[in-house]
Amino acid sequence: MSSSPSSSSQYVEGADGGNGGAGEFERPSSSRRRSGDGVWPDHVVEALASQVAIDASRSVGRLAAAPALFNIFQVCSTWRAVSRSELLWENLTRRIWNRNHLLHHTWRDEYIYRHRTARNFRLSRYIYTTLHFVPSANNNDGLSCRRLALSDHYLAAGFSDGTVRLFHIPTRLHFSTFHPYPRDRLGLFAPAVSGIILSDTQLIFASLDGDIHVATINNAAPLRRSQLGDVLNDGALVDFTGCNRWWVGLYAGVQGRSFHIWDGESEEIVFIGGSLTNTVALNGWRSLTEPTEFVGRVRVTSQETAVACTRLRVIVFDLRHQGIVLGEEEFRRRIIVGTFDASNEAFAVVNSRGVARVRRVFTLEQVCRFPVEVESMRGLLGCMNGVGVYALMCGQGFITAWDSEDGRRLYDFTERIGEANAMVADDRYVAASSTDGTIHLWDFGVQ
Repeated sequence: MSSSPSSSSQYVEGADGGNGGAGEFERPSSSRRRSGDGVWPDHVVEALASQVAIDASRSVGRLAAAPALFNIFQVCSTWRAVSRSELLWENLTRRIWNRNHLLHHTWRDEYIYRHRTARNFRLSRYIYTTLHFVPSANNNDGLSCRRLALSDHYLAAGFSDGTVRLFHIPTRLHFSTFHPYPRDRLGLFAPAVSGIILSDTQLIFASLDGDIHVATINNAAPLRRSQLGDVLNDGALVDFTGCNRWWVGLYAGVQGRSFHIWDGESEEIVFIGGSLTNTVALNGWRSLTEPTEFVGRVRVTSQETAVACTRLRVIVFDLRHQGIVLGEEEFRRRIIVGTFDASNEAFAVVNSRGVARVRRVFTLEQVCRFPVEVESMRGLLGCMNGVGVYALMCGQGFITAWDSEDGRRLYDFTERIGEANAMVADDRYVAASSTDGTIHLWDFGVQ
């Protein structure tokens, strides 16, 4: 595929009815009718262009923003000059692609890259590979991957023995292995990794019995234990997630202590409470001693809120105001918890009848629904990519991509991976671990 253009007069991909444009960044025709130059001040045109692109992304889809900009910039030379505004591209990259830091030289280049990568997702353009690592000397036959997490340059895989293996994605090489501090534990699976928070500079991971460890990547400082779990008083930490600002743990086993929220900067606990997992407390205790289905899941959105589910209920709560519940819903049909995921402003979940629903985080309003056509719901896993444009479901060894904005089935991944036990996606990568120990990686960032 072509690389990003260097000419400042080439600005945005050609329009194609909202699907992202197949053409490269074209120069407008000089024969087009133009309005009077200089009539509108630059900041007004910039605000107009921004609003038109955002409206197009909300009404048609994020890929529709580029064709809308293309039309704006063809009006006249003054309007075309606005295409060189870094402030415009920064605003659009943040609002449309939820990207708040640069991987490229300019915000314009960042926007183009995000647009093309999302378009690759739609068109099934990717590079597939598998990641390899040397097992530990004390590795046992029952070792399995329990959690996966992605950052821009790393993939972290958390295992049932409590270890986390970190891979450097650009080289596809095993980078490091982190071992939790040993201690007496209650149950065979108590040290199993139950959640990972990953950035390019820091790794944070938790175990079922509540221990939380922190490591600095590319630093000689040793792994440290930030929190010592208290499984008897809190129950099992069945899921753990977060961001730079917040850490969130979902517990099951003790009444009224479903959620723990920490300040991610100070690592101090700021909230304990909630009844979401009261009805699945027994399942929480069982997860410490035997393999079980997912008891519950929790995800942090980009709005400083979190959304969590068990097999019968979904709730949304505020992280800035000590867990205030913003919305909740009980479902008539059982939720397959392993399919639940949230990204940006929406979440997706599949019920026991194989019906997937995508809902808005704040209002719980349904965006779309679609049938997940697999022979059995057993072992079905799901995730959403980083900007929430696509929902991915893995069943019977195949991964299928769906448009999470209109429910269209897009394609099946070519590779059959067998039964999966963990899956994750962001706006560039999809990763999955299968029960045979293989870690699979799909890279949609080819340009």
